[in-house]
Amino acid sequence: MMLFGLLDRRPLLDEDHAGWMFDVYAWALRNFDPLMFRNETVLVTPTNHHFPGRADSPDEMARLIFDRVVAYAGMAHWPFKLLPPDSCVLEPDAAVHVIAGTRGSRAVATEKPSASLTISYDPSHLNNPEAMIAVFAHTLAHYLGTSAREPPPGGAEDWPQVTELLAVFLGFGLMFANTALILPRGGCCGGALVQRQAYVSQHDITYALAIFSALKGLPGRDVLAHLKKSLRGHFNQASREVKGRYSPRLQEIARYCGN
Repeated sequence: MMLFGLLDRRPLLDEDHAGWMFDVYAWALRNFDPLMFRNETVLVTPTNHHFPGRADSPDEMARLIFDRVVAYAGMAHWPFKLLPPDSCVLEPDAAVHVIAGTRGSRAVATEKPSASLTISYDPSHLNNPEAMIAVFAHTLAHYLGTSAREPPPGGAEDWPQVTELLAVFLGFGLMFANTALILPRGGCCGGALVQRQAYVSQHDITYALAIFSALKGLPGRDVLAHLKKSLRGHFNQASREVKGRYSPRLQEIARYCGN
């Protein structure tokens, strides 16, 4: 008999779902520069340390956030163009060809493209910069993912979920976990909080963040300091599972980084 569930060691995820997450990480490492991941990818935090600067207008703020997200993703050589909200003229991306084998400091744009990859933003996200960061990162992950040399685990059916995990792989897991579930706030204290469309639950994203943390060798406190309180216990348990129950998978995919 278990005493108040304290000895309950059931895993947070079933084995197939956890295995899919590790498969996504392995796919990402094979296709999107494992050296960049090992040497340059950081855990991006929603702080002035990673998003310094001041803006005098909403457009400037969006541009500041977007430029930092692109830099942390290692995609500054991609021909992105940030458009104002409600922009109706989008350039076709069919003529844009980017070799995405390398990212970050080792990446070089092969030639000046004749078209741009255009991205707009929802001005309501300016009230919640973490949501804006997550939306930008998810869009970049979509573009990066389409350049893969092999299909993603689960195929096209799981594409939105794959690209959210890919954004965690790029370093933006904190923002995805913190904004995956945002409930409206009513009454006289304020209106509804801004929401973003999430394809992966806050708990599953936190699990993916635990895999990222383990691969990067990050102390748990570095994550917990910026993770919302309701997910901290889940992160700790996920970290124990990743490093214990799934240690063989973790070691297997770490080899792609030369670890």
